[in-house]
Amino acid sequence: MVGIGLFPLTLQGLITLLITAFCLSIFGYGAMDLVVFSLAICALTILVFCLFCSIISGVFVQRKIQRIISKSKSPAETIKVEAEYPNETGFTLPALNLLPLVKISWTVIFPDFIKTRTRLDSSNQILEEIIPNKRFYTDHVIRQFTVSDVLGFCRYSWLQKQEVCSMALPRTNTVKSLPLLRSLTAEDGIPNPSGDPEGDRMEIRPYAPGDSVRNIMWKVYARNRQLNVRLAEKSVFHSKRTVAYLLSSKNDEAAAAVARMALETGALGENWSFAADGTEKSCENLASALEAVARSRALAAPYSYGLDRFLNHAVGQSGAHCIVFAAAETVAWLPLLKRTIGRFSGQFSLVLATDGFLDLENVIFWRKLLFQKSTEAPKTGSSRDELLKLLTELGQLVESTLVVDRKTGLSFDKSLRKV
Repeated sequence: MVGIGLFPLTLQGLITLLITAFCLSIFGYGAMDLVVFSLAICALTILVFCLFCSIISGVFVQRKIQRIISKSKSPAETIKVEAEYPNETGFTLPALNLLPLVKISWTVIFPDFIKTRTRLDSSNQILEEIIPNKRFYTDHVIRQFTVSDVLGFCRYSWLQKQEVCSMALPRTNTVKSLPLLRSLTAEDGIPNPSGDPEGDRMEIRPYAPGDSVRNIMWKVYARNRQLNVRLAEKSVFHSKRTVAYLLSSKNDEAAAAVARMALETGALGENWSFAADGTEKSCENLASALEAVARSRALAAPYSYGLDRFLNHAVGQSGAHCIVFAAAETVAWLPLLKRTIGRFSGQFSLVLATDGFLDLENVIFWRKLLFQKSTEAPKTGSSRDELLKLLTELGQLVESTLVVDRKTGLSFDKSLRKV
């Protein structure tokens, strides 16, 4: 717990103090105006009374909150919420009915990007609700409490840390069920492990020097006097094991949401292994995989690129198929991903996610002068031109690409055609 707000006066209280002191000095004592003198003394009395009420009540409430948090420590206590939805955390405080002219408020400052609001229930308890804008995973929560007077002159603030495991999952929005993300790999049901995986003889082409005589279609030769051979078709099947990885970046909420949807809907198949940046080991069950998705957003320093370490641990030299979830933007991991694809012998599929497509608008000059741009939340979508360049750059290195728009729930191929 760290104390803050060493200066107890708010801006409104400081302005009131300066104006009152000026009027008392110039008009109250200088001009001996008894009316101004009486009003200034009353204002100072109210200000001092609010100051003592805020500080005394703040110290009392601070000790009470510390006792409540110390008693509520439990290893099984966990806060599980979903991003961009109001969620109750279970943290409650009794209403301050016995303290005069004061009110209490607080906000969660760690993890970041959280909107905090409180409401009073029927049992006269103040309930905490949070609306996280982004996913997170942490073992503690830091709140900033403020006890202030009802007039807004004074306040008493402090930071309070609570040891509690908290996890927020990304909002999936309208993302529909993804196609089966397993890849077609070679069937290994042949006696010789070093041989080529061949199936039925379905491919027909003209005879070429070096072809086996046993593959010549003699009946066709007897009819049209042309030598054709029937070759074995490569046998493929859906891989029974899939490995998937989530790359973190600045605007990766959509990618995390798509990875969550793939895990929850079984799009990775029955036997899979999953990991993300910030995860030390691979996850093979849904609970640990969702925890890895939430943990992939770094709350302090950015996580390092960990796809190589994951592939060495989960795949080794077997060359299994890897599905990579990432944000649909050109970021720092792009050259590292290219290097990884070149190093490992297995196949790769890329699933890019975005929150809508940003198309450049041709705005008339006079409209720029007359209409001011909105100052709402910044857009987090991807530019179509930038995305097409990224798909062209990576499309030649991976087996398949899929673009998912979390805003509409639609999926697109490498040419941004709807699938």
